Amino acid sequence: MVNMTLSVPDDLHKRMKRHAELKWSEIARQTFERKVSEVEFMEKALKNSKLTEDDAERIGHHIKAEMRKRFA
Repeated sequence: MVNMTLSVPDDLHKRMKRHAELKWSEIARQTFERKVSEVEFMEKALKNSKLTEDDAERIGHHIKAEMRKRFA
């Protein structure tokens, strides 16, 4: 297994130290694993997509506008 060094803001580190019972390295490892899995899933899903970045942006704006209407 590879070791990794991370930088966190001082305030976050102080807050983390108050919870020494937690295994922060395990939490970080699980979080990294989850994020990599999400990115790999998206890569696989989009591999054969014909959508352009402009298409995706236009769809995203449309969805946001409809959500604003729905929850306004």
